[in-house]
Amino acid sequence: MQDDQLASDGLAQAPSPSVARSVSEARPEAEIEVLPEATGQPVLPPGQYIPRTLPVLHYGPVPAFHRQTWDLRIFGATESGAEARLQWDDVEAMPACQVTADFHCVTKFTVPGICWAGIPATEILRRFPPAPSVTHAMIWADFGYSANIRIDDFVADDTLLATHRAGERLSPEHGFPLRLVVPHLYAWKSVKWVRAIEYLTADRRGFWEERGYHNTADPWREQRYSYQEQEGEGPPL
Repeated sequence: MQDDQLASDGLAQAPSPSVARSVSEARPEAEIEVLPEATGQPVLPPGQYIPRTLPVLHYGPVPAFHRQTWDLRIFGATESGAEARLQWDDVEAMPACQVTADFHCVTKFTVPGICWAGIPATEILRRFPPAPSVTHAMIWADFGYSANIRIDDFVADDTLLATHRAGERLSPEHGFPLRLVVPHLYAWKSVKWVRAIEYLTADRRGFWEERGYHNTADPWREQRYSYQEQEGEGPPL
């Protein structure tokens, strides 16, 4: 499973109590401050525990990065009807932000206060807007891995395409050069090694969603498995 991907759930949950955002450089992990709990919810979602380190979990091999041939596609139901293809230099030139948030894995660990830096998902949507009929996005990685998320999850303030963690470039096993981070969902939705964003006008299950994991993946509602889905929470298996 993509790790921490949990590679990388729904909007109906309250956001993690330790989400902060700024445009400053990512701070070293030792300096990250977990913000005080302010929502009346427990610090951890149900069934979660805090491990000593951020484990590495993923499905398949770690892809090699070749700067000259790497690209990021944005396709599907775009507003213009055209596909966009960005080179790595284009991605690096985009405005960056910082998000500090808890990281909830469906395998029951939570790492609090991870500091990510990268491109806000809202910047992608601003430059490459979806058609008005778009309801979901499919995030594609190397080797055909994918995860679907609602467009409302993609536009959340704390969703970003991360290039750094704790002030350092992502390591290959944690998604270098680019991974999605959606802190308010279980982490398999935070796709590592992102290579494409597909705009969808109807929901479609991704890799793990087709293999028994919950379609929306809200950790505060403990939406781990597809058998828990209520009517309207996902397309037929």
